[in-house]
Amino acid sequence: MNLTELNRIATAMVAPGKGILAADESSGTIKKRFDAIGVELTEANRRDYREMLFRSREAMSQYISGVILYDETIWQDAKDGTPLIRLIEETGAIPGIKVDEGTQALPMCPGELVTVGLDKLAERLKKYYERGARFAKWRAVIDIGSGIPSMTAISVNAHALARYAALCQAAQIVPIVEPEVLMDGDHDIERCYEVTQRVLNKTFQELREQRVALEGMVLKPNMAISGKKCAKQASVEGVAEKTIRLLKACVPAAVPGIAFLSGGQSDEEATAHLNAMHKLGPLPWGLTFSYGRALQAAPQKAWSGKAENVAAGQRAFSHRARMNGLASKGEWQSSLEKKAA
Repeated sequence: MNLTELNRIATAMVAPGKGILAADESSGTIKKRFDAIGVELTEANRRDYREMLFRSREAMSQYISGVILYDETIWQDAKDGTPLIRLIEETGAIPGIKVDEGTQALPMCPGELVTVGLDKLAERLKKYYERGARFAKWRAVIDIGSGIPSMTAISVNAHALARYAALCQAAQIVPIVEPEVLMDGDHDIERCYEVTQRVLNKTFQELREQRVALEGMVLKPNMAISGKKCAKQASVEGVAEKTIRLLKACVPAAVPGIAFLSGGQSDEEATAHLNAMHKLGPLPWGLTFSYGRALQAAPQKAWSGKAENVAAGQRAFSHRARMNGLASKGEWQSSLEKKAA
């Protein structure tokens, strides 16, 4: 393992003003998004949509540090025959790959899930590295509800995350470690804070036990935030203050950077929260975004599957990427959104 090179890539992934595009939606997830804009789910349409994003030269070269791909996408070629992964590399962004194989019900733990995909992961990582992937992603899902999460669910998911991370580093691939505490419930921000603290502490304990080099990874956590159904929603400043306090308590300074998931927040909410956190610096690690829907909802709508809308889709993507790029330096203002609109 060349830790110097892993650290160089991890640091580049969280460079100031840039963040990660999560374009790793499974076929099921992208079907929901295509259904919403009236686009048929075909391989050609999935390719055309992602090609539109990767050819958005302004967004990709100025505001996107890396792209998380789905297995299908990493092997696909653009319409002109250029591998999609080359389009990413040509902009200076780093290609990455989602390697988990989704979730299964966790035995003896009703309502809880465990992420699977460790079997044969070492062989898959070797092929992905040869294809050009330099980082990977594995997502663990922790739900908050009545009597959950159990310590069992937290432990098995943290253990799997750490094993995945060790396999990645052995394959010279930077692991994005993503323990996501969902915001779907009616819990308040205090409950989210408490559960996320348990999840992060257990995850870092497992990472150390699996001998993962913290200098060669990126953390992709949820923010400390109110559940979607909670009657009292925390303010932007409240989310920022709680999240930074949580991260300072749980994340070692050796980690080069933290790239937040948006987790169901609206586009502007995700941007505003990230921006407010940078007002609370200086911070011991790079702090940026690794957004999927919060970067893609606007371009998907603008594109709507029509070739004549590609330029409009790219403009929408560039705008969202720029807004989040500014937020990752604490330079975003809501007036910039209105100006673009």
